[in-house]
Amino acid sequence: MSLPPSGYPRAAAVSPRLQVIESTGSTNADLLRMAGEDPALWPHLSVLLTTDQRSGRGRLDRTWTLPAGTGLAVSVLVRVADLPMAARAWIPLIAGAAMTRAVLDQLRGTGHTAGLKWPNDVLLDGGKLCGILAEVVPGQPEAVVIGAGVNTRMTRVDLPIDTATSFANVGLEADEDRLLAEYLAALDAQLVALGQADGDASASGIRGEIEALCTTLGSEVVVSLPDGTKLHGRAQRIDQNGRLVVVEGDSETAVSAGDVVHVR
Repeated sequence: MSLPPSGYPRAAAVSPRLQVIESTGSTNADLLRMAGEDPALWPHLSVLLTTDQRSGRGRLDRTWTLPAGTGLAVSVLVRVADLPMAARAWIPLIAGAAMTRAVLDQLRGTGHTAGLKWPNDVLLDGGKLCGILAEVVPGQPEAVVIGAGVNTRMTRVDLPIDTATSFANVGLEADEDRLLAEYLAALDAQLVALGQADGDASASGIRGEIEALCTTLGSEVVVSLPDGTKLHGRAQRIDQNGRLVVVEGDSETAVSAGDVVHVR
């Protein structure tokens, strides 16, 4: 177990409640349960954090574990009562974009690159650095827990898949406190902007900012859809509902869920 001796003071200055736990199965599962049991104790932008997660969950029912001291497993509770229900599909994309911006700030002057793979994977030099999973708190449709797993100090042998990477794997040391603080600030600012625009992602500028960060756009992709079929084509744009629009010949398909592979 390796926690910074000074804790996370920058992040704590952004969040009204930042709780660090030594080890857990899943920060998302813990926060969903605790926020459900006593909502008043967990205001908007509350954080549950560990560097030792044993049975985390990713999108499409994948598992994600974090060997002790090799990264951050962070779950954030956001309360979005002012956000129209249809606009809440943007929450995972906003989270991915917020983390991408925080990572980019860490990379200034290093020669390394970061981008967003639709819908919310953060890539470092083309490898997966961070995955995100958003879940609604049972019985509280206005409360969403956003889990993010960031590979900071993972060595190559600890990386779960060949396409994953970490700050350490490319020779960098992450400032975890600053990374988390900037992620939280960007996440909150973008959710506020979307709410003020009555959920209109284009009018709020959210859609344009996400498209600017999204390296999936313009790429040839293969999308594995939930029904088991695969869609081949060029990722053209993100539509008003946050879906990825893939063009194949003369036809367009809007994808709301699927596993995307960049072919080139």
